Amino acid sequence: MGKITLQHVNKSFGEVAVIPDINLQIEDGEFVVFVGPSGCGKSTLLRLIAGLEDVTAGRIDIDGTDATHLPPARRGLAMVFQSYALYPHMTVRKNIAFPLKMAGLSEEEQEKKVQHAARILNLSNYLDRRPGQLSGGQRQRVAIGRAIVREPAAFLFDEPLSNLDAALRVTMRQEITELHQSLKTTMIYVTHDQVEAMTMADKIVVLNAGNIEQVGSPLDLYHRPANLFVAGFIGSPRMNLIEGAEAARHQAATIGIRPEHLDITEGGPWQGTVGLTEHLGSDTFLKVTLDTGELLTVRANGEVALRHGDRVALAPQQGKIHRFGPDGKALA
Repeated sequence: MGKITLQHVNKSFGEVAVIPDINLQIEDGEFVVFVGPSGCGKSTLLRLIAGLEDVTAGRIDIDGTDATHLPPARRGLAMVFQSYALYPHMTVRKNIAFPLKMAGLSEEEQEKKVQHAARILNLSNYLDRRPGQLSGGQRQRVAIGRAIVREPAAFLFDEPLSNLDAALRVTMRQEITELHQSLKTTMIYVTHDQVEAMTMADKIVVLNAGNIEQVGSPLDLYHRPANLFVAGFIGSPRMNLIEGAEAARHQAATIGIRPEHLDITEGGPWQGTVGLTEHLGSDTFLKVTLDTGELLTVRANGEVALRHGDRVALAPQQGKIHRFGPDGKALA
């Protein structure tokens, strides 16, 4: 079991409220991602759940038990950090077995659990190596293996891939997602990378200045952002946001249109000039300055022949314009 409930949880450092007031329910077996810009409180919230920080007020329940003031070791959670925190003088086998040794398990039971974790993580051939003989991705898998053997109620990941190169991040992203499918254990994952959030999560929690802006599935947040912050944060490249007369024509203070929802077509209502073009193979991203002054990003086919200085007409796809009021909240 791994159901976690936060009721009016807040955290202050002196006079500074880092987490003003949060209510959140994480269901057993869910993969939940906390995402937001640097300083939004996502790592602090994870540390409050883990017990590494004390809450200022509120309650944290784990599987129906009040865990607000329990020490980390008694919460039944396992945390994987950005730094691997492996013992360099120990083999992979001993690193993975370390929490079991501290718990007093027999060597036979330790080996059984280590072998099981190693099979899951494809580390069976590396058990006698030391961390210095492993790649970054392999070291991170060892850190995850050390968490797996504890059989926790939930795994807590604090930006575990940020030390890896881009290609390895993609591979590890897939491996962690597959691990969740295999173990069916609750996972809470912290990242500033909204692409990681979109590709991994069952449920995304978007944080901003310690507040929850929106909770939902990746596609919920993509198709129905609750406000301008979520609209601008979720999606890559980010949503185009337009104010002024064009927005007023749609009875809104701001309208949004995603780069992939703009068509290049003769007679389109938005006229402009192509600036920077980014060719990525299957896609080309165009920076288009409209005659009214707005700068839009357009996602086009990779074979598009437009180049810097070309004139272009754009049309938003039917039903794809998002409308926001003066308070930044989405309009129906």
